[in-house]
Amino acid sequence: MKSTTAPTSTTTTVKVKVFNAKGQLVGPIDMPKVTKTDAQWKALLTEEQYQIARAKNTEPSFCGNLLDNHQDGVYSCVCCGLPLFASNSKFNSGTGWPSFFQPISAENVTEKTDRDGMRAEILCARCDCHLGHVFDDGPRPTGLRFCVNSASLKFTPQDKLVSLADPAAQGS
Repeated sequence: MKSTTAPTSTTTTVKVKVFNAKGQLVGPIDMPKVTKTDAQWKALLTEEQYQIARAKNTEPSFCGNLLDNHQDGVYSCVCCGLPLFASNSKFNSGTGWPSFFQPISAENVTEKTDRDGMRAEILCARCDCHLGHVFDDGPRPTGLRFCVNSASLKFTPQDKLVSLADPAAQGS
């Protein structure tokens, strides 16, 4: 007799830090990984955002809309909204892309070897959005330069951080 067990579905989870309703970064909290089809991503993003964030292309230098942003606030993933970088870690690298010396939380950004095998690609930990690359030529205190495409980010000013509140942080 054949076994008729139902297929099991496993949801991959990640531990990340998110904002609570008070505008405070809390966690790490276990959350489901965000996965969508290409068609779903294309419906959610502009063509430029899709080509950079999902197809892993790079925007031209000195063209991104967040390069010269000097406001206080948080840069989040354009695909899933996970907070990635804070303005207090942004610096002018002279490279033509927004650059940060550290992520808002080590858990929120992952690294893997780029498809060319030469550089460390950085990705959103929750949805694998292509952010850019990390290099070891940044300023103190880390010596790192997280070189990020503006099209992979959305900016929230400091006085609006409560708008980033994640339901998973309820009660935190």
